[in-house]
Amino acid sequence: MTLKVFQVNSYLLQQDDVAVLIDTGFDHELTRRLTQREQVPDVQAILLTHGHFDHAGGLVPLQQAFPNARTYLPRQERQLFELLPKQGEYVFGAPQFNRPCGRIDQWVDDGDTIDIGPIKLQFIATPGHTPGQGCYYDHQSIFVGDTLFAGSVGRTDFPLSDPQLAQQSLARLMDLPHHLKVYSGHGPVTTIGHEWHSNPFLDTVRHLKRQQSDH
Repeated sequence: MTLKVFQVNSYLLQQDDVAVLIDTGFDHELTRRLTQREQVPDVQAILLTHGHFDHAGGLVPLQQAFPNARTYLPRQERQLFELLPKQGEYVFGAPQFNRPCGRIDQWVDDGDTIDIGPIKLQFIATPGHTPGQGCYYDHQSIFVGDTLFAGSVGRTDFPLSDPQLAQQSLARLMDLPHHLKVYSGHGPVTTIGHEWHSNPFLDTVRHLKRQQSDH
């Protein structure tokens, strides 16, 4: 679902009547859209890719609407997440984007497996855009937050961003199976393989990997 404010993509995974959300959007829009469905999904988990307000700002109304849902956040993202009440002002100079924090039930580390009923996802840490930005994936799909986009990559000019770490993270993603469908925090669906071959922002990653393969 693409949400109106900031055009953030939030993803609803459903299997055997179990539902998992990935990212919340900025405000109550996602909660409203889910609770107004004819069949309201049984949301059992909320997975956050990172703590920027456009991806985690809608957490509080979701937790109110789905009080049994457990919320997961990359451990290294804690500082940025806890800045939400003043993050808009601190990161973007826009206090109108400050958001409440919500509750984190489980911290996620690189390599962790997340089991929510029949839904099983691996977590890979991809810091750079933010200190704890990470991705959730299975054998078909990967949900990358703002690490990678179709034809682009996440910005690294924000406070707490790290351009060098972002390059290392992109290189890790390119080691994953190229058939994986990439579901980004903004924009259309792509694949790891398509971005490997065509994304102009991966030139440095491609060059380094080809150098390594020659040795």
